[in-house]
Amino acid sequence: MKRNIYLVGLMGAGKSTVGRQLARRLKLDFYDSDRVIVEKTGVPISTIFDIEGEQGFRDRETDTLRELSHYDGCVIATGGGSLIRPENREVIAKTGCVIYLRTSAERLYSRIKHDQARPLMQTDNPLQTLRDLLAEREPAYLEAADIVIRTGNQKVGIVIHRIEQAIKKERRNANANR
Repeated sequence: MKRNIYLVGLMGAGKSTVGRQLARRLKLDFYDSDRVIVEKTGVPISTIFDIEGEQGFRDRETDTLRELSHYDGCVIATGGGSLIRPENREVIAKTGCVIYLRTSAERLYSRIKHDQARPLMQTDNPLQTLRDLLAEREPAYLEAADIVIRTGNQKVGIVIHRIEQAIKKERRNANANR
């Protein structure tokens, strides 16, 4: 099994919520790459987008993922757009088990529609924006993923149980292939 566990997926997929509880359950440290960026800069992500644009934010995201990839034995929630850069996919694939929390655009929208802190959702039609982002990013999520976990209405505990079972299976397969 690889050193870290990376959770990937679109905004609202549950990466931070699931990641925090999964880390607690596995007795590992937890890092949210977006939160690390906010702590380093001292400003919200929306402010970074306003000042530096999406490109500036993505540069910070890449630097943060590189830094976090040097940690050993932790759960890392990545930003929803972090995998659009091939170098980010490469870094996490080399240093961890990548778990894609997969859900529909409609479910994502129901989870984040009232969240004003998401710069990419400040559009006239946020649901369509989510559909477009999912269509654009899902190939990268699927390419990078070692494990795909479907999420929907189930409680976080169920999602964590599914992840734990998938990780055990992944470990068994890795050991069998040695």
